[in-house]
Amino acid sequence: MKSTKKNRPLILVTNDDGITAPGITVLIEIMKELGDVVVVAPDKPQSGMGHAITINSTLRINKSNIHSVKAEYSCSGTPVDCVKIAVNKILHRKPDLCVSGINHGSNYSINVIYSGTMSAAVEGALESIPSIGFSLCDHALEADFGPSRFYVRQIAERILKDGLPEGVCLNVNIPDIPSEEIKGIKVCRQTKANWIEELDERIDPSGKQYFWLTGRFDNFEKGEKGTDVWALDNKYISIVPVQFDLTSYASIPKLKKLEK
Repeated sequence: MKSTKKNRPLILVTNDDGITAPGITVLIEIMKELGDVVVVAPDKPQSGMGHAITINSTLRINKSNIHSVKAEYSCSGTPVDCVKIAVNKILHRKPDLCVSGINHGSNYSINVIYSGTMSAAVEGALESIPSIGFSLCDHALEADFGPSRFYVRQIAERILKDGLPEGVCLNVNIPDIPSEEIKGIKVCRQTKANWIEELDERIDPSGKQYFWLTGRFDNFEKGEKGTDVWALDNKYISIVPVQFDLTSYASIPKLKKLEK
């Protein structure tokens, strides 16, 4: 829904690091310059939740006043729950923009599958809302989001003006470098990569076995131009358009022989 001249854009802000995370504070500050902000974010960290939703327990929201915005709620559920409850119970109309982040840590390549940050943006796209997930490639709580501000605002302004194709959201990753070193923005495809995972087996003080998930990122396209990892390695902000339709259209003709 496009905003009119009489109304400022309505912007929904969420994340997966929790409503008190420094990254969402920065994102809210930027969005307040562009429109009326409503925040619905998890009441605790929800990283790695992917597109999980709450179905076997109660879902609760509580009014908050951390960021001095139009309306603000913490939610006991996942990032996707936050978008669902915002659209269905809190907002009086669909927002003009849904933004998620700024995530503490990257969401490039295969990480988009696991990301709560990006799943919130995908859920926004499912609701036909122009949506963007923002991530800074620094996991530290004290990460410097300063270099992100100009580009986050620039990208959000452009999407507010031009919108996005139906069913598409943006995955934006920002390199952890000083602002003067950022060369610009590259629109990319997702790097072909995977996590080589290991389950570290341990014993707790009571003698019971438990596991700790570890692993390393394996890039199958090292040095390949046009990918999000290449862009970030070369000091660009990467933007990957993401769609929720997972159909492999190229495979359909080859599989037709399975039909009866």
